[in-house]
Amino acid sequence: MELRTILVSQPRPTTEKSPYFDIEKKFGVELTFKPFIRVERLSVKEFRAQKISIQEYTGIVFTSRTSVDKFFSLCEELRVTIKEDLQYYCLTETVALYLQKYINYRKRKVHFSKVGKLDDLAVVMKKHNTANILMPVADVHKEDLTIFAKAKVKLTTAVMYRTVSAEFTPEEIMSYDMLVFFTPAGINSLFENHPEYKQGDQKIGVFGPATAKAAEDRGLDIVCKAPSIEFPSMVSALDEYLTKIKN
Repeated sequence: MELRTILVSQPRPTTEKSPYFDIEKKFGVELTFKPFIRVERLSVKEFRAQKISIQEYTGIVFTSRTSVDKFFSLCEELRVTIKEDLQYYCLTETVALYLQKYINYRKRKVHFSKVGKLDDLAVVMKKHNTANILMPVADVHKEDLTIFAKAKVKLTTAVMYRTVSAEFTPEEIMSYDMLVFFTPAGINSLFENHPEYKQGDQKIGVFGPATAKAAEDRGLDIVCKAPSIEFPSMVSALDEYLTKIKN
């Protein structure tokens, strides 16, 4: 089977310098970028059912740009005024800098982990001794919250967004020679959109051990996998696989 079309289940790169486009040119394949999942914010009614008052908190934790977007979107609809002395704790500097989209960064108290890990962030939070901290999370999240308890940081989680399946027709799914997944939720979405899905000659690529396990649990045959010492990125794994089948 000649491989010509690949669905990469991520948003299209924002720069034309993306190595994905180098893959297209090098191997003469067509890449389509469309996530199998999307993130939607909870409604005001759903959030209020948790009986959480945002203004009671002295600090807020952000682990991703998505959590930033959903928090400020919800605050706007709730007509919540963000306190001037609210402290922001971010998992990475990238997330911290993203806050500039919503706040005057230089005038606010913004802290972040220099190594991008929750246990390090907990130490930062403890150092600043914020008494009552809120952390926006998804309905299904993977963060190990025991880290904060061990650091004796008072933390409350608030579900503000959820991951749902994007819409694909079975015909659209089967129109590609290869599907590339990055999350277990993407694998689940494949079967939600196409309950009778049979892989056949279609090729499957995955990124991450959890995604690989989800695919294997569904009986899928994986031909391309990352990350590894040899292939740290999905692009490098794709390059190797396409080189092998083209030669």
